[in-house]
Amino acid sequence: MKILAMDSSSQALAVALLDEGRLVAELTLNIKKNHSTSLMPTVDFLVASVGWKPADLERIVVAQGPGSYTGLRVAVATAKTLAYALKIDLVGVSSLYALAAACPATGLVVPLMDARRNHVYAGFYEKGQAQAPDAHMAFPEVLEKVASAQKVTFVGEVAAFRSQIEEALPQAEICESLPSAFEIGKLGQQLPAVPVHAFVPHYLKRVEAEENWLKQNEAGSEADYIKRV
Repeated sequence: MKILAMDSSSQALAVALLDEGRLVAELTLNIKKNHSTSLMPTVDFLVASVGWKPADLERIVVAQGPGSYTGLRVAVATAKTLAYALKIDLVGVSSLYALAAACPATGLVVPLMDARRNHVYAGFYEKGQAQAPDAHMAFPEVLEKVASAQKVTFVGEVAAFRSQIEEALPQAEICESLPSAFEIGKLGQQLPAVPVHAFVPHYLKRVEAEENWLKQNEAGSEADYIKRV
C-alpha cells in the first residue's frame, strides 16, 4: 500500500511516503513558516522525487490533533481534499502519538505540545499504546499524574517545561523531539479508513476567542452557545 503521511500540527512540518510499511521518502522542516504555503509543494516534491504520480497513492494518513489550530486545519483540509479527489482512504492519527512513537525510550513516554500559559497537550504512551486519552491540562497536573511511574520520558515540546520536570521528577528523562510522519504512516496503515466529509481535527480545547465569548455571555452549555451565536 502506498501511503502519504503528513503532520503540520506544530511548528514542524513532517511529510513521508511509505510503500508496504517501508519508508520511501521523508522530509521534516522545523522552522517558523506558514504551513499553508509549504505543505503541498513538499508533497509534490517528494512524490516526484520517488517517481510516483498522485494516482499511485492508496491512502492518506494525517495528524488529526491536538495542536496548532491553524496548522491542524491546513493538514486536515489538504488531506481531505486529496483523499476526495483521488478517491482513496483517509485516516487520522494523534499528533501526540507522532511525537511518542519517534522516541525509543522504554517505560512511560509523555509527549508534550505547548498550549501556552503553563498548559500542555499531553499524551501517555507505553510500548506504542495509549495508556490514557490525549488531554489538554495544566502542566502541574501532568507531573502529578506520572509521579508514581517507575520510568518516564518527556518528549516533544519540552523546552519550556524542563525546569519544572527536573524539580518535580529529577529521575525523569527529557528528550526534545520532532514529530515523525513515518511513524504516523506506519500506524495509519493498520487503522480503518474514515468518511472524508465527517473527518474533523481533534482540538481538545476551544479557541481563545470562543472561550472569552462564553465567559462574557455566561453560556451554560454548548447547545446554548450554538443557539445564541
